[in-house]
Amino acid sequence: RDIPTPNLDGLKKAGVECTHGYVSHPFCSPTRAGLMTGRYQQRFGHENNPKYDPADTVAGLPVDQVFLAKLLKDAGYATGAVGKWHLGAAPCFHPNARGFGEYVGFIGGGHRYLPVPRDDKVEYAVPIDRNGKHEDHPEYMTDFLSAEAVSFVRRHAKEPFFLYLAYNAVHTPLEAPPKYLERFPKIEDPKRKAYAAMLSAMDDGIGTVLAALREEKLDENTLVFFLSDNGGPITVVPCSNAPFRGGKGQTYEGGIHVPFVARWTGTLPARTRCDHPVISLDLLVTA
Repeated sequence: RDIPTPNLDGLKKAGVECTHGYVSHPFCSPTRAGLMTGRYQQRFGHENNPKYDPADTVAGLPVDQVFLAKLLKDAGYATGAVGKWHLGAAPCFHPNARGFGEYVGFIGGGHRYLPVPRDDKVEYAVPIDRNGKHEDHPEYMTDFLSAEAVSFVRRHAKEPFFLYLAYNAVHTPLEAPPKYLERFPKIEDPKRKAYAAMLSAMDDGIGTVLAALREEKLDENTLVFFLSDNGGPITVVPCSNAPFRGGKGQTYEGGIHVPFVARWTGTLPARTRCDHPVISLDLLVTA
């Protein structure tokens, strides 16, 4: 209640809130592997986070697995990924090799949010990757990813498109600029304040993407999903998965039960609750 998220709240009100939404794993990379393939990641041996090593052609999502992006690209969609990848650092695992026509973000499992000197060997300080070419760290990472997502929507507004926007917020490290921290003067715990600021920045960014869809008159022609890749890491930051037990890294409800919303204006009924279990694997077959 101490962190307003007006854009996420609006997305929920305009669509279907899946009250029993699940992911197929309680942490980063395996969850993304399930999402991208529509298969339980154990079926192809992707049960742990791969190490960051651009020379390792084994540590990543096996190349024989077909991605949602490849299916949609073959069906005539422009395909783009923005943000966190974490499905293998070697070129054979790169988003452009898995069906994404465009990619901008960071290949590893996380990144610093505020600008830092680039270091090709340090996972959280690697340069930004734009279709295989490197760029320096931008302004605040969350704002940068939001702007790139909006750019993709506007550039492809006249054709079918699939956009995978994978914020690293609200993953550690807990970093936010003053303009977001200042929104929470009543939160005294510095970790909670930073966490709140990061979530607020992400909510702002989601608002700009939804606004772009609206301005391009695409609301009634676009299916939007929002979900997390795991429950909150309760041993790391002051967050809560209440009323569920456990958190990130655990297969208790708190680790795999996540916020899960679907919106398709004019097709899916607004202000609706779906109380049946749904899972991130459903996105591929739905799309």
